[in-house]
Amino acid sequence: MTDPTISTTIASAIQSNKSEIALINTHIHSNPELAYLEFTAHSTLVHSLRRLGGFTITSPAYGLPTSFEAEYGSGGRLIIFNAEYDALPEIGHACGHNLIASASLAAFLGVAAALKQSGQPGRVRLLGTPAEEGGGGKLKLIEAGAYKGCDACLMVHPGPQSKLPPGINAVSYVRMLANVKYRVYFTGREAHASIAPWHGVNALDAVCLSYNAVSMLRQQIRPEERIHGIFREAGTRPNVTPADCCVEYYVRSTTRRGAEELGKRVLKCFEGAALATGCEWRKEDLPAYFDVRPSKPLCKAWMEAVQPAGSVAWEDPTDFFQGSTDMGNVCYECPGFHGVFGIETEDGAANHTKGFTKGAGTQDAFERALECGRAMAEVGWRVLADEEFAADVRREWEVDMKVAGGN
Repeated sequence: MTDPTISTTIASAIQSNKSEIALINTHIHSNPELAYLEFTAHSTLVHSLRRLGGFTITSPAYGLPTSFEAEYGSGGRLIIFNAEYDALPEIGHACGHNLIASASLAAFLGVAAALKQSGQPGRVRLLGTPAEEGGGGKLKLIEAGAYKGCDACLMVHPGPQSKLPPGINAVSYVRMLANVKYRVYFTGREAHASIAPWHGVNALDAVCLSYNAVSMLRQQIRPEERIHGIFREAGTRPNVTPADCCVEYYVRSTTRRGAEELGKRVLKCFEGAALATGCEWRKEDLPAYFDVRPSKPLCKAWMEAVQPAGSVAWEDPTDFFQGSTDMGNVCYECPGFHGVFGIETEDGAANHTKGFTKGAGTQDAFERALECGRAMAEVGWRVLADEEFAADVRREWEVDMKVAGGN
C-alpha cells in the first residue's frame, strides 16, 4: 500500500489542479478532432503544462505533429500515462477520449508532486497519444521509441455504466480483442452495362461474392471472434460495369495470433471471389491492434486504490467492453494497465454513439475520471517506490510475453 503521506500529496495535487483539468476536459470535448488532426487538444494540454511549470516538455514529439511528452523526475524507474484525445467522424467524443486525457493528466500531476516531495529517484511521463481511433498512433510512437525503458504504462477508458452490476463502477482486468485490418481492392474491366456487358469484368461482383463468403465463414468462427466490414468503393453508375471496387474489413480475436490466423481465412474469401469473377485483387494491411494483456499486479493495485472500496470488479461481468485498442500493442512493449470505468448515459448508450458523446461531457463523468486518475497515480507511485512491487510487475509481464509470443 502507498504511504498515507504520499497518498495525501497525490490527492492534494490533483484537487488543487482540478479546475485547470476541468477546463481542458471541456475544451477537448467541445472541439472534437479526428486522428492526427488533434491540434487544439494538443496545444491545450501543452500550454497548460507549460503554464503549470516544472516539467520537461517536448512538443511535438516522436515525429508526430499532435503528440507531446511531458516528464518530471530523474533516475530510477519510468512510468508513463497515456493521454488520448482524438474523436470520431460526425459523432465527436463518442469514446470519451477527453476523459482519458483528463485522468492521465491528473495521474501525472499526482505522481510528479509525490516525486517532488519525496526527492527520491524516478520518472513520470505524460505521453500525448494521437489517433487511437483506427489510426494506430501508439504503433508509430512504439516505433519511434516512446516506450523504451518503460517500467509500466497506465491509462483508463470510459464505458457505459448501464452494463455494470449495481454497486460496481469500474472493471480492472480488461482483456480487449486483437484486431487485424485489411483494405482490399478488386480490379476488373469497364463496359457499357447495356450495350456490351459481355466485355466487362465486374469488380462489384467480386465484392458481393466476398461479402457472402465472409458471412458464411462467420458460422465457423468462435463466439468471441468478430468479422465486420464496409464497401468503400462500389461503382459510379448503374450503366457502367464497375472496374474498381474497394472494401475494408476488421478481423478480431482474443489474441494476436488468433486474429492473424482468422485473417488468413478471411483473405481466402477475397481470393476466391476474385478467381470466380476474373478480377485481380490486392490487399493493403492497415495498422493492427494487438490484444490487451493487462498486468495482474497493476490491476490488483488499482482495484484496491479506487474509492469507494469494493466498487471495482476484477473482470468484465458482461460484454462491457469488447473492442480493440492500440494500447494492446503497448502491452507487448512493457507492463500495461487499461482499466475501464462506467459513466452514465441516456438510455444506456454505449461507446461510439451520440448518446455516449453527451455522457462523456457531463460533470459526473469528469469526477469519475478524476478518481480513476488518482488511483492510477497511487499505482504508478508504487512502481517507482516499491522495489518488490516493481519486480513483481516485471516478472509477471515477462512470463506473459512468453505465452503471448511477444518480447
